Amino acid sequence: MSVQQILDLDSIDRTQIAVDRATLDKYLAQRGTFAVLDHLAYVDQEAGVAVGVKAIRSDDWWAQDHIPGRPMFPGALMIETAAQIASFDYSKHRVEGDDERFVGFGGVEDCRFRGVVEPPCTMFLVVELKRAGSRMFKYSAEGYVERDGVLQPKRVFEATVLGVLL
Repeated sequence: MSVQQILDLDSIDRTQIAVDRATLDKYLAQRGTFAVLDHLAYVDQEAGVAVGVKAIRSDDWWAQDHIPGRPMFPGALMIETAAQIASFDYSKHRVEGDDERFVGFGGVEDCRFRGVVEPPCTMFLVVELKRAGSRMFKYSAEGYVERDGVLQPKRVFEATVLGVLL
């Protein structure tokens, strides 16, 4: 796993909505509680880098039960959020053809959780394309937390997500 950041989040406008939820819905099949990604704040198609935003709220569907009295954003949902960002980038920028094809989760490698993500805060997940074929992809992913408008320097999550075109 990389010690180097994929992207310095202070170098972008984190308040920007580069891709809104309605546009994400055109490329992602997840709906309801599993439409976990709020929007993308940054996309660099050429570099294969995208930054997703997820508001972490105390009234989120998972908060009451994970963990009672001390809600923590589940690591599995961090992976899912990163996978949705990667799936959007792959579907929109890396494959040609039928928009009805589904990009499925293919796996996760080298996953580490390095901090607790507690509401209220905003989580920024950065993905970077490592490999894209006609049916499969691989992206590095990392997550950071912004609390009270201050971006925390510690990476709280990192993984490699894999996907497959079904």
